[in-house]
Amino acid sequence: MNIFLQEFKMNFKSVVTWSLSIAVFIMFYMGVYPTFAADAELINEMMANFPPELLMAFGMDQTDLSTVLGFFSFIFVLCQVMLAIQAANYGFSILSVEERDLTADFLLAKPVRRSRILTSKLLAALTGLTITNAVVWISSFTAVNLFRGERTFETQPFILLLLSIAVFQLVFLALGMFISLLVKKVRNVTPYSMGLAFGMYVLSAFGDMLGDAKLELITPFKHFEPHFIVNNGNYDLPLAYLSVSFIVVAIVGSYVLYSKRNIASAV
Repeated sequence: MNIFLQEFKMNFKSVVTWSLSIAVFIMFYMGVYPTFAADAELINEMMANFPPELLMAFGMDQTDLSTVLGFFSFIFVLCQVMLAIQAANYGFSILSVEERDLTADFLLAKPVRRSRILTSKLLAALTGLTITNAVVWISSFTAVNLFRGERTFETQPFILLLLSIAVFQLVFLALGMFISLLVKKVRNVTPYSMGLAFGMYVLSAFGDMLGDAKLELITPFKHFEPHFIVNNGNYDLPLAYLSVSFIVVAIVGSYVLYSKRNIASAV
């Protein structure tokens, strides 16, 4: 439990920063929606002149941005990018920070199994991500109901969008942790987390532009595509199950790799 508390305290400021940043982002951009919706016809005409590849890359070819959920789904894509960076950042730092600072041997010298150490760290990261998730739920409901005016929207797709956050976060957390154990030494987690998050997002965008369905198998951004969820009122279940399989393989693999990992000593 002490390991859990220590890890949570280390991440707490980051959790607050990410949570408030995403909440402000949602409130700010949903605040633009009433003006946007008022000129929806003009904006749709303008977007019709954009290259189809550009609209496809941002999913704007599938959604009516003049509707409440259509506009929110566009914002939600950008929220996913931020959530992915946060989760990947925690994943890469779970074990690499102590190895980088040469303090891991001190922790491993304690009468605690490696599996328990990893579990405590993982639970601390999950707790932080859950707090961010809760803030996103609250700010999303508040922003949508505050700025939708007299316009109505379907609750089910909206709830499904928000429910996807937990699995989406866990994918990047697990992948970050697993990749960090494949790398000899992670000196700075930021380039890794940014690279993983933006790399997956770019694959999702280019997959649409190139018409290559195989890229959908790689990136969680396609597994939980907001525009698909809004338009269909459901998940793309085969792709959603693929995300779950990524999580299981990455976490199990992390436990196996960590149990066999040689830890550098400070001496």
